[in-house]
Formats: sequence, C-alpha cells, structure tokens
Amino acid sequence: MRKSQVRERPVQTPTIVGDVPLPVTPEVLKRLHFNPAEGLIWLEDRRMVLMHADAIGALRQELIESVGIEAARGLLTRFGYAAGCRDAEMALKLSNRSKAIDDLLVSGAQFHALQGIVMVEKVYSEVDVERGICHLEFVWKNCFEDQVHIAAYGIGSEAACWTSVGYASGFLCTCMGKRILVREVSCRAMGHDVCRCIAKPVEDWVDPEDDLKYFEPGPIRMLAHELGAVPAGTVSALRGEPLPAAALPRTGVIGASVQFNAIMHKIRRVAPTNATVLLLGESGVGKSAFAREIQRASRRADGPFLEVNCAAIPEQLMESELFGVERGAYTGAAESRPGRFVLADGGTLFLDEIGTLSMTAQGKLLRVLQTGEFEPLGGGTTRKVDVRIVAATNENLHGAVKEGRFREDLFYRLNVFPILIPPLRERRDDIPLLLEHLIRRYGALHGKRVSGVTSQGLQLILNYRWPGNIRELENVIERGVILGEDDQPLGYNQLFTIGGEARESGPMALNELGLIAAQSAPATDSTVPGEYGGVEADAWSSWAEDIVQHASVSLDVVENSLVKAAFSAAGGNMSKAAGLLGLTRAQLVYRVKKLEGSAG
Repeated sequence: MRKSQVRERPVQTPTIVGDVPLPVTPEVLKRLHFNPAEGLIWLEDRRMVLMHADAIGALRQELIESVGIEAARGLLTRFGYAAGCRDAEMALKLSNRSKAIDDLLVSGAQFHALQGIVMVEKVYSEVDVERGICHLEFVWKNCFEDQVHIAAYGIGSEAACWTSVGYASGFLCTCMGKRILVREVSCRAMGHDVCRCIAKPVEDWVDPEDDLKYFEPGPIRMLAHELGAVPAGTVSALRGEPLPAAALPRTGVIGASVQFNAIMHKIRRVAPTNATVLLLGESGVGKSAFAREIQRASRRADGPFLEVNCAAIPEQLMESELFGVERGAYTGAAESRPGRFVLADGGTLFLDEIGTLSMTAQGKLLRVLQTGEFEPLGGGTTRKVDVRIVAATNENLHGAVKEGRFREDLFYRLNVFPILIPPLRERRDDIPLLLEHLIRRYGALHGKRVSGVTSQGLQLILNYRWPGNIRELENVIERGVILGEDDQPLGYNQLFTIGGEARESGPMALNELGLIAAQSAPATDSTVPGEYGGVEADAWSSWAEDIVQHASVSLDVVENSLVKAAFSAAGGNMSKAAGLLGLTRAQLVYRVKKLEGSAG
C-alpha cells in the first residue's frame, strides 16, 4: 500500500475514565488502515465498512416491521455471529499458540469497541479451553443497538442487543472450539442501567433452546397479515406484550455459518414440495446428512428413506437393485425381489454418486422421474410408485453430458432444484460446533472421556484446509479420541499423527502442517527444511517447538516470507498464490500492499 494512499490516523495512548481503561490499545489501532483513494478500510486483512448507526437502525426497524420481531431477531443474531467468528479467527491468527484465552477475549472486546458497537467490561471470568470451561459475566456500555431500538420502540420487556449477542457467541465458539451461548439477562431497552450478559456452554444452560432457535435459519413470513395473523413486529408487541415462541424443527445437521444457513433456507423452501433435488459438492461435505434433512422437513417425514451409493453397486446389478427382479429373470434368480423404488414408495430415495450410473440405468431412471412407472428386471408388468428423488454428485454433470457419459435429458430432470454444499474450508464457522459434536459422539462410542482440545490443537484444526471435508474431520477426531487420555484434552500428537504411509494419504500433509505452524507462531532464523515430505515426524515437531520458543523475528516477517514464497511457486500469479496460502485473492492483495508499504 502506497503511503500517499493512506490517511494517517494518530495512535492513541489508552487513558483512564474512572477506574476503567479504554479497551482499544495501540497494538489493535495500528491494524486499522484507511485507503480512501480506493474506497477501502481494512482491519488487518479484513475489509470493513463504516456506516451510520442511524441508517443501521432504520434497516433494523424495517426488518422488524416487514418480517416480524422473531424473524428479525434471528437474522440479526446470525449476522452478529458471523462477524464474531471472523474477529475470533483474526485474534487467533494474530496471537501465538501460547497466548492465554483471557488475552483472546480481551482482543474480542477491543475489536468490538474499535468497530463502534459496544464497550465491554468484564465482571467475572472462569475460562479453560482444554477443560471446556467457559463461564463469563460482562456488561455492555454504549451499545448502539439498544440506543436505536429505544428510539424506535421505547422501553419494552425484551432484550434488544441481538447482533451483539450473536457476535459474542460466535467469538467465544471459535475461541473455545465448542458451542457457547451468550444470553443478555438485562438490557437498557428493558429499562435497566446497563446491558448485562452471561456466557456458558450450551449444556450448562437449563433452557438453551429459548435462545438457540435464533441461531438456526427459520422460515420468514413476509406480510404475515395475509395469513390472518397479527404481525409479530408491531409496536404493541415490542412494548411488552407476550410473543409466541417460534417452533422451529430440530435439525439433524450441524452448523452456524452463513453458508450453512443459506443451505438450510433452500432446504426448507424445497422440502415441503415433491421437487427433485440435486445436491452438489466435494466428497465428504455431508450430502447424505442434508438429504436426510430434506426428508425430515418434508411431508414424507414418516415415510421410508433409502440411500443408494450408485458407485458401490456393480453395473450389472444396478437395474435389479433399483427396480427389482422377477423370478427366473436370470440364472440364480430363484425368487422375486423388490427394488429400492418399491421399498421407498411413499418416501424418499437418495441416489448418491448419480454420475456413475450406466446409460441403461439412466434411461430407466428417466422414465421413473417422468411417469413414476417402471418394470422390474425380467418382468412385463408395469409398477407405479410415489417416490421423491434426491440425487447427489461430486462431479461436474455438465462436463459428463458433454463427454457423452450422462444423458442430457436426465440431467435436466434431476437439476430441478440444485443445492451446492460448500466445502468445509469455506464454512469454517461450522468447525467448533462439529468439533464438539464429534468429540461427544466418538467419546460415547469408544468409552472415552475427552475434556476438549488444547489451544494448539484447536488452532491447527481451524487453520487446516480439510481437503477431505467433514469426513476427514470425523476421522481425525475419532483417531484423536482413541489416542487421547480420559479427562484430558486432545493435543497435536493425538490429532495429527504422521508416520510412514500417512505422509501421502494421512489427514494432514507435512507441508501444510508446516505452513500452519509458521503462520500461528513467532519464527526464528532457524533454517526451515526444504523438502517437507522427507522430514520425519519427530524432526518436524522439534522444529515447530523450537520456533515457538523464540521471538527474535516478528510474525510479519514470517508472513511476508510466506507471501514471497507463494508468489515464487505460483510464477507471479496472484490467484494461484492466494490458493497456495489458503487465502482469498482480496486477502492476498491486502498483504502484498502491506508488504510494499513496509518496504517503502
């Protein structure tokens, strides 16, 4: 970034107001950069937007009046949650692996204050990442949310700092590696002097469902008066009249990211219909779980759900598996056997890896989709069934059609309502929730009592790109639980074991592990091994432990070295270099400009 483009901002020294120091320190302030020449504001490598609080208040009021207070509260809570997760990732990245959790929480309070949202004052704190303990009490001062809410609706009976509650929950979930629920127990919008909050793990609350429903995407009813109901967002409701609790269906899939919520909104739109759904995404993203969620939210919820992995059934048996076989149809067919379509009648049939179907099976499947009719193998009687099809694939069906491997007419029949499920690396906000769930699941399965994950292990999990997606995460956590000790957290050695054959196919390649270690700890001037794949696990661990013990070189130097190395490996291609570092192109552009600015 050229110095002429940056509006200089004086670094303020914290002063004392009463007995409370201002929460924004020079260390945090120096990470805020203005580039008015290009219309950009950066907080470290995150682009920020400066907006009028009154304008946000107007948007908030319009949301309430348009969709009702319950839906508006959910939208704003999830919006805040996403922001909190982003800032937690930044705090973890700026810290080294030995930084105490209390310091990370201070960083969250500083980011919140720097963004002009609220000033946080801690009242009580008992936090231990490795034991899964998080009991916090704090107050908010100068919160803009209660200010704009009171201006619009006056004093009522409900807390109003919805975005801030979501932010605090998202920040704590990411830092702790498990679901932490923040509840606002008093609020200025209720006539109290200050806004007071309590944060605890979900399992420590008696009635967490009262708040968790706002973190789950639910149906939004625009113009509720058309349905004969009084809009929940009317002024009378906001001023103290009791509101009906939202009865959202329990979900069988787990997530809290923006991408996850977008998927769930689509599922809840299409599930009540009979439309065919095509789930797209990389292997291991959880397409089967989302298919079951479609069934669970549909009118066929009480009907059968059958799953067929098309790639696991030999081509010569596929027709009989799907459509059944009549006695004597071929040698060895001693009796008639119903196919999956008959068994799924009245329910849902999930066809995974649909792109592997033979052309013959594709033709029969097309007929079923068009008419609901088929003939069993070796039979002359037409059967009619009522089956909803959910298909899934991890390959490009457009390309398969062009190559002649997939019927174009079948593709358009399947592609009625496509849903793309992003890879885990693009929805990292889901990782803390998945991590907590998997530790519990495999702990119960294997009879182990694992207390949580160490700070080092959590940071590696959050930074890793997970090419195998949720399936790979499941394998890593199950392995860790098996290797872990009772009442102890999972550490690096249990989670990421790399030996002989695992170097090529194991859960984490050595070069990526080295990149994460370098990004998350201060470096030294020690020589980094040139061929990561040839370094034994013990030597690599020793190198990682060695650089953590030194602080003679700043994190900026390490980051700049990685940026230069990525550009060299990518031949100067910005997008390719960003991919090598696990960054977006915009994030790498920011780093390059910062590097140029420090060099100039």
